[in-house]
Amino acid sequence: MADDDRRPHEQPSNSARRSVKRKLNDDFVVDRRVVSPEDVIRAHVEVLQRCFDSVDADRALVKRSVDGLCELAKDAWSFVRFCYCAEDNVNLIVESGAVPVLVQYLQEPQLMPHEDVTRFRPYEHEVEKGCAFTLGLLAIKPEHQQSIVDAGALPHLVAMLKRHKSGQNSRAVNGVIRKAADAITNLAHENGNIKTLVRFEGGIPPLVELLESADIKVQRAAAGALRTLAFKNDENKTQIVGCNALPTLVLMLQSEDVGLHFEAVGVIGNLVHSSPNIKKEVLLAGALQPVIELLSSTCSESQREAALLLGQFAAADTDCKVHIVQRGAVGPLIEMLQSSEAQLKEMSAFALGRLAQDTHNQAGIAHGGGIAPLLKLLDSRNGTLQHNGAFALYGLVDNEDNVADFIRVGGVQKLLDGDFILQPTRDCVAKMLKRLEEKIQGRVLRRLLYLMLNADKIIQRRVSLALAHLCSPNDQKTIFVDNNGIELLLELLESVHSKLRGYACAALCKLAEKTSSLSSVDAGPSSPISQVYLGEQYVNNPTLSDITFLIEGKRFYAHRICLLASSDAFRAMFDGGYREKDAKDINIPNISWETFELMMRYIYSGSVEISSRVAHDLLKAADQYLLDGLKRLCEYTIAQDITADNVELMYDLSEAFNAVSLRNACILFVLEHFHKLDPEPWYGSLVHRILSEIRNCFVKRLTAQ
Repeated sequence: MADDDRRPHEQPSNSARRSVKRKLNDDFVVDRRVVSPEDVIRAHVEVLQRCFDSVDADRALVKRSVDGLCELAKDAWSFVRFCYCAEDNVNLIVESGAVPVLVQYLQEPQLMPHEDVTRFRPYEHEVEKGCAFTLGLLAIKPEHQQSIVDAGALPHLVAMLKRHKSGQNSRAVNGVIRKAADAITNLAHENGNIKTLVRFEGGIPPLVELLESADIKVQRAAAGALRTLAFKNDENKTQIVGCNALPTLVLMLQSEDVGLHFEAVGVIGNLVHSSPNIKKEVLLAGALQPVIELLSSTCSESQREAALLLGQFAAADTDCKVHIVQRGAVGPLIEMLQSSEAQLKEMSAFALGRLAQDTHNQAGIAHGGGIAPLLKLLDSRNGTLQHNGAFALYGLVDNEDNVADFIRVGGVQKLLDGDFILQPTRDCVAKMLKRLEEKIQGRVLRRLLYLMLNADKIIQRRVSLALAHLCSPNDQKTIFVDNNGIELLLELLESVHSKLRGYACAALCKLAEKTSSLSSVDAGPSSPISQVYLGEQYVNNPTLSDITFLIEGKRFYAHRICLLASSDAFRAMFDGGYREKDAKDINIPNISWETFELMMRYIYSGSVEISSRVAHDLLKAADQYLLDGLKRLCEYTIAQDITADNVELMYDLSEAFNAVSLRNACILFVLEHFHKLDPEPWYGSLVHRILSEIRNCFVKRLTAQ
């Protein structure tokens, strides 16, 4: 906008100035509790619009109004004044038209024709400083950033950065430079377009120069602006590096001033992000060791940024990963895992996860005590923290030397128990368990077996629980029968701690899942392979019948040859010394017609449909007449109806008729439904009662593998 278009350049009359001064001195401006903030802001803006000159009195009025607007803008972010929403102050200031007039005061006012250019001007630099500060506060709200830039703020702010070249090194000059840098930081925050405009206006070179200012506050402000400008803007990054900022930034990393090294590590972090070439230049500039030393800083924010930066360095190449560890980063990173600050733990886990992609580093991190604190992160309710911990552990368990230690501290149970918030974390945990499964062999398995036999009881149990979930079916007998692993699991079944009992049940269920004969009640073969069936059409058919059974007083026609081929019970009846041997009518007591007919259908055809209504009676008949195939079919049908309410009765039934498959089904039900059954008062006594059968069941099946 041309100078002659700006109304503020018009000089007000003396009477107008006096009117403005009276307005500023009125009580309604001083007492904010009485007057609305709109009136206060309007009065300040009116002063700024009328007094753009170098007259001493006017400069005082301008300074006061700028300070007033600044205070109102600060109130908006402190939320400690007024009963209304103080954040509205920022919007009111912008809506009042303050932005253009604040922008014009970023430059020094023109001298009056009669004024001596060399004389001292009141509030020199102070008005510009206050305007830059106020505009920076307004820019905190993203919706106001572009309007401030559109009003022409950037060229003036960049010009203010260059005031150090005037040869002055006064506190006032440094103050105005600092506020200009801060304003640029706020304007460019998360605004890619404005970041680019700052570069176009030539803002980056003076900011890089200011990194070497004698004023440490100016250095911090310049670094803060460069940090924002470098974030996700490749062209800005290139120019910052091209202006030779790296050597100074590396020196700043070693500053004793906490704020300075925090800003410096932040700038470097944004420079290297997604920029492999800059990452190499930063390392060549000697940044690695100073960054590692920042891990031990008293400033947690610097520690966090340093850990993040090391994670970025570690993505560069394998050599860099090794160098980071060799230079002493692992110990401080592991200490940071135990911090009370979530972000500190998150960045530490991130860095360790990147470092853990190298085999030697994996062993070093585990040896340094990293496994336990990383596992603790899995208990967090912070999804990112969980994920970073899981990713780091995924790297560690890739090393065979770490697997036994991971299991020894209860890592597998932690993975199985975890409530993981993010799907990528759940995927990572699933991959980790798969990776662990692949490692359970050779020397890893031998070491685990040694621990299971010789370590403390707690560790023995952890190993047995983990192996139940991870071992190959081919190793189950070696682990759980030959090396007594099953006994450790059975001990846990009778633990006084519900959680341990649950772990044991889950482990035994996993073993059963890997052993197909335990996983369900199979129907099995209905009869011996040599069985010859007459066909269902001959059931209760007098044709060629040579024997008759009396069932509930009614005749049932049968054929000896079919019965002889079906079971040892019938062979004993007809070939042995029983009276039924030569009888043509044989009375069969204690069996219903329906049950007997179903039994005969099975004998004649090899199959029969069994409903749960008759399954119990048919099981009894199948057991009595030694029809193993029919018995298995009955057990299968009955097992489908096992519930929490009847599992004890079902187990009793299996015992009464030696129904092995049904007994196994009851055992598995008791194990699988632990969490539902454990609160029941009878559950503990039932488990104690069937413990020996659980042992026999698993030992028999595992031995048969």
